[in-house]
Amino acid sequence: MSLVVYLAAVVFGMTSVLLFRRPRTAMRNPLTLSTSMAVVLGALVFVCAAPATLATVNELTGVPNFGAPLTYGMLSAYSCSVLVLLINWRGGSRERVRRMVLRCMAAYGLLVVAIVVLFTLADADTERLTDLDTYYAGTPYMREMILLYLIGHSAAMLVMCAVCVKWGREVGGLLRAGLRLILLGALLDVVGFQLTKYTAVVARWSGHDLDFLSTTVAPPMASLAALLCSAGFVLPRLLPPVIDHWRGLGDYRRLDPLWSLVESVSTAPKPPTAWWQLPQARLQWREVSIHDALLTLAPYFDHRVRVRVRDTALGAGRSPHEARLAAEAAMLADAARRAVTGEEPPETAGTYRLHATEVSGPSGLVELAQALERPPAASGGAVPSSMTGPMAEPEEPHVA
Repeated sequence: MSLVVYLAAVVFGMTSVLLFRRPRTAMRNPLTLSTSMAVVLGALVFVCAAPATLATVNELTGVPNFGAPLTYGMLSAYSCSVLVLLINWRGGSRERVRRMVLRCMAAYGLLVVAIVVLFTLADADTERLTDLDTYYAGTPYMREMILLYLIGHSAAMLVMCAVCVKWGREVGGLLRAGLRLILLGALLDVVGFQLTKYTAVVARWSGHDLDFLSTTVAPPMASLAALLCSAGFVLPRLLPPVIDHWRGLGDYRRLDPLWSLVESVSTAPKPPTAWWQLPQARLQWREVSIHDALLTLAPYFDHRVRVRVRDTALGAGRSPHEARLAAEAAMLADAARRAVTGEEPPETAGTYRLHATEVSGPSGLVELAQALERPPAASGGAVPSSMTGPMAEPEEPHVA
């Protein structure tokens, strides 16, 4: 059982690492800090509750069952951290949040002190690593200690359930999905862990043996519940940047045709290619390099090429926007050819602002890259990269 509990602790702890990946920023954000603390304490509860850990702690301290108040105190601290997280998540005035956090910490601080005092007064000389709750269910002071830690944890989980139900009606999107996961985890904790513990303890009081509920059913239910809650806490905070990076990776790849065309003329520093570079950072470097190349190629823009391809695309039934993109792609391909071969800029060169430079973000560049990738028929005619002869007078270029 220790291996399963340790595995849950590792998964739980990795969540806090993801949340706390930027320590300086996280320390200044009460919500991130409280979320990380709740997840870390939850992981420590699993570590402390493992039979191997309990045996080691008992041996090191020389006190039989010393691991019990340690685990129960850690569980109470976790319950407190959950409530503190909910307080920070709800928000409000700084003074109100601070007052509620202090009250919560004071209440659970007294609970931890009571657990330690009751354990000190109790007669618990027989070491129990897996069934302490039921074995000592009728022992004076130990009985009260067991009930106290269960009640403290139940209070936190029930408050969490109530808050999740209430907030779930007021919010949507990822936040609602996160609240539902938290609610599911809290309900599983209440039913699968707490109720089974209460049932096993009360059964002992009445002379029955339902210890398997406490020793076999409760631990895996607690592990699953904690993992669901942690997923609910981090989902609204981690999924948006993950989605952004995924989209950034897609845009980065869609820019390949455009980058291949203008890479040789870009004077911007080459983007880093380290494997750990995040997609958004790679995309930003590529955008900067492409815009730099477009400025370099601007003197080579032949507006006769642009006008001819635009008119051909419009005549083929393309929309004005599609026709403009096709025309700009053809003009850019022609300009890149001129720059690479060392030709002089065309006589019709002038200041022209590409659609890709009129919109923020990579969307305009992506459209231009896709226009370059389309077959000639889809662009309303062959790309006239070799058309440098006399043509009809072009329209007046747009002034940047």
